[in-house]
Amino acid sequence: MAFSQDKPALVIMAAGMGSRFGGLKQIAPIGLNGEPILAYSLYDARKAGFRKFVFVIKDEILGDFTSLVTSKIPADCEVKLVFQRVGNIPSIYSVPEGRVKPWGTSHAILAAKPVLNGPFAVINSDDYYGRGAFGPVYQFLETAEEGQYCMMAYNVANTLSENGGVTRGVCKVKDGLLTEVVETHEITKDTALASDTPVSMNLWGFTKGFLDTLEEGLDPFLVKALHENPLKGEYLLPDSVSSQLEKGAATVTVLRTNDRWYGVTYHEDLAPVQETLRGFQESGLYPKDLFAGK
Repeated sequence: MAFSQDKPALVIMAAGMGSRFGGLKQIAPIGLNGEPILAYSLYDARKAGFRKFVFVIKDEILGDFTSLVTSKIPADCEVKLVFQRVGNIPSIYSVPEGRVKPWGTSHAILAAKPVLNGPFAVINSDDYYGRGAFGPVYQFLETAEEGQYCMMAYNVANTLSENGGVTRGVCKVKDGLLTEVVETHEITKDTALASDTPVSMNLWGFTKGFLDTLEEGLDPFLVKALHENPLKGEYLLPDSVSSQLEKGAATVTVLRTNDRWYGVTYHEDLAPVQETLRGFQESGLYPKDLFAGK
């Protein structure tokens, strides 16, 4: 069942495998009370105006996810749980033997389509986006017309890991609008990119029609992926956006933040991220209880 009103919703993608991290980083304890990293995003998003949350998860984490996250969200918010399953593809296709990896971020958003009835933002569950990230996105979505999307771009220097190279969507921007996202691998501090190069951390804002675009693109993706990379091919959000830009079917306003991103790409990232974000709570930047609803 869809949400009761068409105010902007926030879709949280929490069904990834977390292979480099080595575990379920979606629910790894980060906060002072063992909250997962997404508790900080939920706090910030609620402060920005979001009251509708869609969590895209996989079946096997339902129990833990419910007890650690959804059962604690303030009562003034609407919550939906949807499942990204490898078998959720049109019946004319078969899941390749040995395929366990989800079909990617665009496929994750499609899992949320039945419950969305208006504009929506998208985030990863295992990223910390900063206090100032959600307000501009919410405000943009409140007045966006169909085909007007947005994304929050970060300075690449604020998104790196001390424990290895990272993959980022490097953004090309003209007159404040996105022209291209280039998936760039193994970025480190020594990579020849200017420190303020804008990159995407998968904080997007879309109008409802984008869901139809994703559905239309699923068949062409599957035809290609099942032929070329049946076990690991992914239907990715930046690719879907780029396709819209190439057709001239949408615009993407690039919002900028100087906030630092934190995440747990590698298991070794966990301790320093815990220390930093718990420090934010101890200093009063965040409350001791992230789910208090204040």
